[in-house]
Amino acid sequence: MARKFAREALMKLLYEKEIAGEHHEESLLALIDEFKLNDNDKKYIKEILFSMDKEQSKIDAYIEKYAKGWTVDRMSKVDLAILRLAMYEILYKEEIPYSVSINEAVELAKKYSNEKSSSFINGILGNFVRMESLKGDKELDL
Repeated sequence: MARKFAREALMKLLYEKEIAGEHHEESLLALIDEFKLNDNDKKYIKEILFSMDKEQSKIDAYIEKYAKGWTVDRMSKVDLAILRLAMYEILYKEEIPYSVSINEAVELAKKYSNEKSSSFINGILGNFVRMESLKGDKELDL
């Protein structure tokens, strides 16, 4: 539960960035206030938000690889924001168990997307973790 609201705020900011082409500082401040986020949550949000520019193409390539028959351009923008957040955590946040990132992504999909999105997101992320760990990808450090 510790990071649940920070993830929700971050997903909204990633969605805003996908729609508007950028995130707005006012949105960040409003979400920090709305969810009553602490300093650790703010640090988490800012780290991912600003790292995403550098890592997004790699993350999107993984998403497309495991979303058989789908491109990021065809995906729901909400689903894409959720997937990007979870994929970032899996790839770069060693202290967060993969199962937590996947579960939180599924819960966000249930709350903010359509009824099929949670299964879609769970399938992509679950296959990614399983298949990449079988390959011995050092970056995943599995």
